[in-house]
Amino acid sequence: MEGEILAVRNLSKRFPPNIVALEAASLSVRRGEVHCLLGANGAGKSTLLKIIAGAYRQTDGALLLDGREVHPRSPAEAARLGISMIYQELDLVPQLTVEQNLFLGHAPARMGFIDRRTRRKRAQQALSRVGATFPLDARVETLSVANQQLTAIARSLTMDAKIIIMDEPSASLNETELGAVFEVIRELVRQGVAILYVSHRLGELREIGDRVTVLRSGRTIDTFEVKSTPDSVLVEAIIGKERSLVERAARPPVTGETALRVNRLSGAHGLEISGLEVRWGEVVGLAGLNGSGRTSFLKALFGAHAFQGDIVLDGKPFHPRSPAAAIRRGVGLVPESRKTEGLILHAPIYSNATLPSLRGNWLARHGLQKQKATPVLNSLSTKYGRPEQAVVQLSGGNQQKVVLSKWIINGARVLLLDEPSRGLDIGAKADLYNLVDKLADEGAAVIVASSELDEIYAACDVIWVFHEGRNIGKFNPSTTDRDTILKATILGEDHVQH
Repeated sequence: MEGEILAVRNLSKRFPPNIVALEAASLSVRRGEVHCLLGANGAGKSTLLKIIAGAYRQTDGALLLDGREVHPRSPAEAARLGISMIYQELDLVPQLTVEQNLFLGHAPARMGFIDRRTRRKRAQQALSRVGATFPLDARVETLSVANQQLTAIARSLTMDAKIIIMDEPSASLNETELGAVFEVIRELVRQGVAILYVSHRLGELREIGDRVTVLRSGRTIDTFEVKSTPDSVLVEAIIGKERSLVERAARPPVTGETALRVNRLSGAHGLEISGLEVRWGEVVGLAGLNGSGRTSFLKALFGAHAFQGDIVLDGKPFHPRSPAAAIRRGVGLVPESRKTEGLILHAPIYSNATLPSLRGNWLARHGLQKQKATPVLNSLSTKYGRPEQAVVQLSGGNQQKVVLSKWIINGARVLLLDEPSRGLDIGAKADLYNLVDKLADEGAAVIVASSELDEIYAACDVIWVFHEGRNIGKFNPSTTDRDTILKATILGEDHVQH
């Protein structure tokens, strides 16, 4: 194909004993284009990317770069060929400087020693190409997430990357930061670099993408021109005709008694919340821009952040000074960062799913733990091989389901969900919110914080808008249009609807 930089031809990958991750998947990326990759959890995206990046070897099929078949046996070898991958969780070394990170493992040398002058010159050139203004001597851990993202992109350029793979780059960026990254992507494309861009957000793909390839069940469904393909066609390709997007359905009025009432809560970073309540059987959404205080509020309720205030839970004062104290009162938190706060990554799936329910019973039989975990995991449509499998081996979306399952198994009656759908595909999001609805129907009180307004607009009985640490607006989504709520999140206007 004219202008083709990367060609994936009928790639298949099987893992023992007989797990098919990819089945004759194909993909073509042109020089100087942003090619997007879409697919549900378990569709084979991660496996395909790892083969291209040299982390896996395919069982069958071929990988061609500039028309020549290549066989990268490691990420370092793929990088030497011109293939660079930027992972969702950046693989930078936080304690090292930007300059050191840019050339880690491939520093220019002279007579067996690092050529610091050449390294600094080339590092500055790479930062200039991505429009970065932060200093080369800054330690990476002191940078914002957006600037860490730019550092990772610049590092790809120091390796003369012909194609850069970006896996969910927007997951931890706000709109302004993402806009800056998009500008860098557009400039790189103008310079002839190809970008293979993975995201679940269709709006994002429409802003940055040229073409999009959809994977389902390890197979390539089709490749589409982004501009001329409606969302409905992409959604059907991703999830098939049997599933649909989350849509707002008529919800019966909630009649339960008050489960949790926050009369006043004051915390670090200007957190000042008052008059917020959730009833048994109710789903309350928290909307707001990044940094609006939603995460700090949920962590305070879970006893993970110190606060002062007046809170009542199930008719009794509630002031947890630790997560253990909150758990004893029937509160469970699904944290925003599942890998660092929600899971023991190298422990088995069943152990993670039953962890809170083992309090005081560490000698519980493994068989009993599996018996508790399996039906709940299956009800969440969790894709895994065996319950003994390490949870780190699951896709991000399936890891999130394990985090949620542990609170269901533990019988938590007040669920705090912080960005619960992050990293989930469209179908899995539908499963998640159907489950939230079911839990509420069974009497649970649920608070969902999400940066995806469309999701909580469809799923919640009440939406509170957070702005600069305060809850400034209460809305009833059944009588309020989405744009009114969105305007409040952006402008920070006080507003209460009953």
